Amino acid sequence: MKVENVEDIYELTPVQKGMLFHCLYAKESALYFFHHTLTLHGQPNIEAFEQAWQQVVDRHTILRTGFYWEDIDNPLQVVYKQVKITLNQYDWRGIETAEQQERMKLFLESDRQLYFDFSQPCLMRLSLIRLASDRYEFIWSNHHIIIDGWTTPIILEECLQIYVALCESKQANLPPARPFRNYIDWLQQQDIAKTESYWRQALQGIKAPTPLTYIENNQLPDLKERYDEEKIQLSEATTKSLLSFATKNRLTLATLIHGIWSILLSRYTCRDNIIYGCTVTGRPVDLPDVNSMVGMFINTLPINVKLNPDQQVLSWLQDFQTQLVEARHHEYTPLTQIQGWSEVPRNLPLFETIVVVENLPVSQFVRNWKGNIEFEPTGTYYRNNYPLNLVIYPESEIIVAISYNASRFDIATITGIIRDFQVLLQEIINNPHVPIKELSFSTAQKHQILTALDKEASFDWQLAATF
Repeated sequence: MKVENVEDIYELTPVQKGMLFHCLYAKESALYFFHHTLTLHGQPNIEAFEQAWQQVVDRHTILRTGFYWEDIDNPLQVVYKQVKITLNQYDWRGIETAEQQERMKLFLESDRQLYFDFSQPCLMRLSLIRLASDRYEFIWSNHHIIIDGWTTPIILEECLQIYVALCESKQANLPPARPFRNYIDWLQQQDIAKTESYWRQALQGIKAPTPLTYIENNQLPDLKERYDEEKIQLSEATTKSLLSFATKNRLTLATLIHGIWSILLSRYTCRDNIIYGCTVTGRPVDLPDVNSMVGMFINTLPINVKLNPDQQVLSWLQDFQTQLVEARHHEYTPLTQIQGWSEVPRNLPLFETIVVVENLPVSQFVRNWKGNIEFEPTGTYYRNNYPLNLVIYPESEIIVAISYNASRFDIATITGIIRDFQVLLQEIINNPHVPIKELSFSTAQKHQILTALDKEASFDWQLAATF
């Protein structure tokens, strides 16, 4: 570390600390790694494109940040004054389309295995692969410890605005960037202790994570931990009816998604009291210009749900929404601290499944972009350390995705869960006043769970009868 190139040094957020610990412990796992891939059509000014990314890095402190953790109790993040970002370029013209696709798959897999050195600044890589005279694939790789999902469109918009200006030999007119340190300072001013009573009460009675035993497949080969993803796209008509139902009943999309997941998890685990994780944006409303800040703000909170099978679905959803809003008032609380206030032992996770309803800023600049290149997002890769994740992308046709640990769950179970999600969603829209216990349940999933129950000495036929 060259001291003359150091701009600032400060502590990590609790979430960053957790990520650093997990990644140093499991270096080869591509944990918390992000891939964003975009296809570029046209004739880009590649020199301007690379310079635009350099200016984005120059603007934002978190993109010039490395981490220091050796021989100290509390790790630190170090902001460097100057960091150079390079656009790695490849030319695959003249290669058959099928081989290009195979090469791309291998390129992405190998790029994920290129371990980020946390001691170095700028934990991201840029690659541009030319596939034809007027078509490129752009791969933006970064580590989640510096960037959250909310940040992604902010960076892309700035990069495009700077790119346009450079192509016209002008200076981009962007407001000064707020440093990530502002959020660190805000966090350190919060009284964590005042949230203790809320979390102790919210998690009262929870002594272990909700087990996923009944939907796991113990017959899978003894594979190393590997993550896959299955997803479906709801039709435009289904998406509209879903949003209309939510608006009509004064529910948020997130409440509806969380409600469906809670009911499914209750069915899959044969419990009326369940716990799972919820990822929140974590951007405090009282921090100036927080929505335009670049950095890592998200947090994951536990949601403890108590279902009354006799309560009408809509009534329960409205009550549940109040619970979710209350949790958001305490969303900055570190998860490690929350677990310490619970009855769940430290050697167990607080939960094994999380729900993410993406809530990203929509850039009108990007949406209305009419430059010398057209681009289309072609994929996003990301994995965390939870075995089962429901992720919702609220596009004009909502995408429902489940990422999962393929060494614990088979693909038939995952596709069955997605099917159950669709069935339950439609049934709630059609019959919002039925009791929760009367909602449908997939025959395949029911059979799997009853088979698992039957093998247990504690098999409860009365419980089975509730399916």
